[in-house]
Amino acid sequence: MLDWLTSAAFHAFGAPTTWAELLGFASGLVCVYLVVRQHIANWPIGIANNLLFIVAFWHVGLFGDAWLQVVYVVIGAYGWWRWGTGRLEQRVRRTGRAEWVWIAAAGVVLTVALWWYLEHLTESTVPWPDALTTAVSLLATYGQTRRLVESWWLWIAVDVVYVPLYGYKDLWLTAVLYLVFLTLCVLGLRSWRAELRLASPERPAWSMD
Repeated sequence: MLDWLTSAAFHAFGAPTTWAELLGFASGLVCVYLVVRQHIANWPIGIANNLLFIVAFWHVGLFGDAWLQVVYVVIGAYGWWRWGTGRLEQRVRRTGRAEWVWIAAAGVVLTVALWWYLEHLTESTVPWPDALTTAVSLLATYGQTRRLVESWWLWIAVDVVYVPLYGYKDLWLTAVLYLVFLTLCVLGLRSWRAELRLASPERPAWSMD
């Protein structure tokens, strides 16, 4: 099975596109679309997407991103449970000031720790961008599980870095996928902000947007 997933489905820009990357492309589009729509099915489809990209990223030496997918599986299971239970809040909300402080501090610590790991314990050729995108993606996913509107800003920022990074690693189909993700993230931000305004028009508008 792994041999088939890492075999070439077709060639693009002079480089092979594996079946793992192709299937990751398709499942990724469906997943992000469902997140925009706030459909709970985004979580199981997202987990399948993560498993496919573990194979695709490890195959080209993006070890940070490969391990990130493992963490995504765990967070995805948590998000699936959180969105499915009636005991927790179900509406989108803004990120509080204290949460921003926590997110910023966690981002710095995670980025430095991941950089050290990738630089000294792996053969990563892009340790800093790999570490940065991994850290911010983790925080964006956490924000998504809690329906934080501003988690879309984190995704937009990280997608801007991912597009050239994947192109550099000859993952051209994935680079195109993240261009599409960038568009979907803008739509998701607009959709969640509109829902927030309808749900609580009297609340202060303090946020990153």
